[in-house]
Amino acid sequence: MIESKPKKVALVHDFLVSYGGAERVFQELCALYPEAPIYTLLANPELVEGHFKNRDIRTSWLGRLPRFLQKRYRLFLPFFPAAVESLDLREFDLVISSSGAWSKGIITRLHTTHIAYLHSPMRYAWDYHESYLTELGARGRRSILTRMLMSYLRIWDRQAAERPDVLLANSHYTQARIAKYYRREATVIYPPVTLAEETESGTGSEKRHHFLVVSRLTKSKQVMAVVEAFNKLGLPLMVVGTGPEEVNLRKMAKDNITFTGFLADTELAERYRTARALIFPSEEDFGMVAVEALSFGVPVIGLEYGGLSETLSDGRMGETFHSSAPEIIAEGVRRFLEKEGTYDMTLMKESVTKFSREQFQKEMRAAVEKF
Repeated sequence: MIESKPKKVALVHDFLVSYGGAERVFQELCALYPEAPIYTLLANPELVEGHFKNRDIRTSWLGRLPRFLQKRYRLFLPFFPAAVESLDLREFDLVISSSGAWSKGIITRLHTTHIAYLHSPMRYAWDYHESYLTELGARGRRSILTRMLMSYLRIWDRQAAERPDVLLANSHYTQARIAKYYRREATVIYPPVTLAEETESGTGSEKRHHFLVVSRLTKSKQVMAVVEAFNKLGLPLMVVGTGPEEVNLRKMAKDNITFTGFLADTELAERYRTARALIFPSEEDFGMVAVEALSFGVPVIGLEYGGLSETLSDGRMGETFHSSAPEIIAEGVRRFLEKEGTYDMTLMKESVTKFSREQFQKEMRAAVEKF
C-alpha cells in the first residue's frame, strides 16, 4: 500500500501591519499549522517580531517598496488586486486564507484546495461605500474618480469571491452579507476569544470605576460620537486604541475622558477588569471586543445591529441602542445606570464558551478534513 504524502499547506492574510481582531484569529490559524509559510501583501517587522516570530513570512511585491512608501501603503489601493494575485502558491495542496478584503482573491492551481475564512466582505466596496467616500472627503473630480475605483473594486471583489473552494464566515451576520453580495453559501465558524483565559491575574474583586472603549480610532468606528456623549454625561471614559482620529478626539475630549493608546494584552485585561461597562458604538461583523468584555463579566452598551446581536442578551448582559448618535448613546448609558449591578455576570461568562480556542480548532479541522 502506497502511503499518501502529507499535504503542503500555506496560510494567507491580507496585511500584517497592525494588530487587531483579525490578526488574533489568524494567530490561531497559524497555531493549527505551525510549519506552514505565511503569505501576506505587506508585513510590519515589529508586528511580525511580536506576534509571528520565527515564522516564514512571504510578502508580495509591496514588501519590496522603499520603507517610506510601505508606511503609506494605502496609496497603492488600486494595485492591491494585482499584488494579491502575484502571490505564487503553486507548490501547495491546501491554502487557507484569512480575508477581510483581499486574500480570498489569490489564484491557486486546479488541484489546490482554497478555504477562505472571511471576516467580512469588502466593506468600503459594498454597503459602506458612501460612508467611505464621506470619510475620504471626496468631492468634485476626486469623487468621480473614487467612485470609478470603487466600481472597479466591486467587480474584482465579486469575481475574487468565486475563487475559493470553500467559504467560512465569522458570524451569521457575515454569512448573510456573503449571500447578499457574493451569492455564495458560507459555513459559520465563530472566532476564538481567549484574552480572559490567557491573562488570569485579577482577584475578581477589582473596583469598577470607568466606562471603556476599545477600538481603532477611525471615523467609521464612531468613537467621536461616544466622546461627545461622555462630554455631556461627565462620566469617566477610558479610550484604548490608536488611529488617524486620535488627535481630533483628544482635542475635543473633556477632562473626564482619558486615552491610553495601544495596550499590551495584560494591560488591556486590567482595563476590562476595572470597567463598569464597554461602549460598543459601531456595526461590526462579529465584534470581538464585545465578546472580550463579556468574558470578563463586563456589561456591553452597544449598537444593536451586526454581529453583536448574536452575542448580547439585551437587558441581562447589557443594553443596546439603535443609532450611533451621541444623544442615543447617552440614553443607553442612562438605562445602564438605572440597572447597574443587576446584570447577570454568570450568564455573560457562560455565553462566551462557544468562542473557545478548542471549539474553533475543532471546527476548522472538520472543515479542512471535509474538503
